[in-house]
Amino acid sequence: MRIFISTGEVSGDLQGALLIEALKRQAVAAGLDLEIVALGGDKMAEAGATILGNTSSIGSMGLLEALPYVLPTLVVQRQALTYLKQNPPDVVVLIDYMGPNLGIGTYMQQNFSQVPVVYYIAPQDWVWSESLRNTSRIVGFTNKLLAIFPEEARYFSNNGANVTWVGHPLIDRMQDAPSRQAARAKLDITPEQTAIALLPASRRQEIKYLLPIIFQAAQTIQAKLPTAHFWIPLSLEAYRQPIEEAVKSYGLRATVVSGQQKEIFAAADFAITKSGTVNLELALLNVPQVVVYRLSPITAWIARKTLKGSIPFASPVNLVQMKSIVPELLQEEATPENIIQASMEILVNPERREQMLADYQQMRQCLGELGVCDRAAQEILQMVSKS
Repeated sequence: MRIFISTGEVSGDLQGALLIEALKRQAVAAGLDLEIVALGGDKMAEAGATILGNTSSIGSMGLLEALPYVLPTLVVQRQALTYLKQNPPDVVVLIDYMGPNLGIGTYMQQNFSQVPVVYYIAPQDWVWSESLRNTSRIVGFTNKLLAIFPEEARYFSNNGANVTWVGHPLIDRMQDAPSRQAARAKLDITPEQTAIALLPASRRQEIKYLLPIIFQAAQTIQAKLPTAHFWIPLSLEAYRQPIEEAVKSYGLRATVVSGQQKEIFAAADFAITKSGTVNLELALLNVPQVVVYRLSPITAWIARKTLKGSIPFASPVNLVQMKSIVPELLQEEATPENIIQASMEILVNPERREQMLADYQQMRQCLGELGVCDRAAQEILQMVSKS
């Protein structure tokens, strides 16, 4: 059985790898041989996919920010369409990565309508109501939509999609995270140390817009909190040099680490982080956090005019129940001073911290039960047997 998977960016590569592992488990149980070809990254390759184009570093948020990636995106998309034309798969699985995946889904609908298309982790049209054109395109070419959030399932179902809610894959991923004690022992964090995770960037643009304000805030927090030590897990090895240079420049007591993200999260007392999937990983490990995000001023202005303020939250933690669980400092509010204030409130106020942890537990109930990736894999394999 030939499966084609298309995704991009660091988070898509992670979700793709988790899905591939589950597909292989389910294929063994069903006595099937799988060939998986993909647009993705190193994690998906390690999980067993043949990578047609590496898309883990081709990604951005915003309009101006996307310009440098237009050509690389078109190149990998053309590679994908050429492959699909010459080697029609038994099923196409799209994971997030809206722009390229809309093109691939439409191509399959127009040229290979007999091949089922599954959208797993659909673009977040359900968060705002201004993008019905994209919603109708997704519903048009998708034979099955596997939703990870209850609200996402409701939205796409109401708009005519064939939807199954499988739950959030991070429920599976965080199961094998080490205990706090084990993680701190492995990283040599002493009981009196305050371990603070800094997560400034999984995209190139975030090094420009987020790293300086997060590191400035960290500089002051370090002065106020002598026990603080910062831990910075790299999302891509390519970011090591600019991050290490910034650590030195800001004089931070910090350790930059590759490949130990789960350990750092499990060990952390607190995190200052960009908005993204990583927010949910921290929440599932009960790490209080402050979420920060900035785009270029022009992109932010266009977004406000176009979306008319209809985006209620940026962080997935707050989107699950459409409730403010973690502080979000966005655009003009994302200043070092505001980050310091929000961070110190959590670090020194036990009540604020306990409230966030209680809200995390409530949110956790809306993410589904263990076995998310295997449920998704079963649905995908069933689509092939029906087609």
